[in-house]
Amino acid sequence: MSSALGGAQLKQCCAGFYGSDAARWLLADCWHPGGLELTRRLAEQLQLSADSRLLDVACGTGGSALMIADTFGCQVHGVDLSARNVEQATRAAAERGLCARASFELGDAEGLSVASQRFDALLCECALCTFPDKRAAAGEFHRVLRVGGRLALSDVTRRPAALTGLDDLAGWVACIADALPLPAYAQCLLEAGFCEVQTEDRSDTLQALIERIAGRLAAGELLAGLAQVPLSAGELQQARGLLTTAHEAVRRGQLGYGVVTARKGA
Repeated sequence: MSSALGGAQLKQCCAGFYGSDAARWLLADCWHPGGLELTRRLAEQLQLSADSRLLDVACGTGGSALMIADTFGCQVHGVDLSARNVEQATRAAAERGLCARASFELGDAEGLSVASQRFDALLCECALCTFPDKRAAAGEFHRVLRVGGRLALSDVTRRPAALTGLDDLAGWVACIADALPLPAYAQCLLEAGFCEVQTEDRSDTLQALIERIAGRLAAGELLAGLAQVPLSAGELQQARGLLTTAHEAVRRGQLGYGVVTARKGA
């Protein structure tokens, strides 16, 4: 763990940011690299049907869960550590008429409150990198899936070398400070008992998201101080510095994005 803060504090910092107006403004409708297009690909790899039960861990405001419930017709249950995100996701399900197929609750990925072997599939997007105890989370993923159940996750990856300016709390919240190399995520799942673990590099999606956020920041700096930009001029400048460092790290191959799929064996 790279931060001086404890695990519980780190999780609350992450939950607080991703449930904030600032996160909503910066990310708009794209909460992770690849957006809903990549989510749809992951859902297809999960081999979902109308009878499937899917758990979306760290579901955010429910965008992925609701798209999957609507597109694949399956039952989706989302868990997130931000109460505000859970409230927004629940409201969005009602607005879209999906309450019968999508539900949401407050919960911690390292200690899920759902029953063992309850789900046929599990999705976790751009979140495992922020969990202080990744092995505990992977163990929970394995526990809640039925035998033969499938898992798909996407996440920020990084080479083991230190990244100057990206290992502090801001780097942690930005999904960078404790990100792992892609093979390390796969190993984490193998150690939890998963089999048929496969990886795919999708660093192109991270580059595209960085460029998109850079555009938002540029617009925000022009409008700093106005009500529609929930960041101060100083916060905008700090975010731009973090983004510039991350962009350079991606260019050098130090940061990337990857997909991992796996199955729970007998």
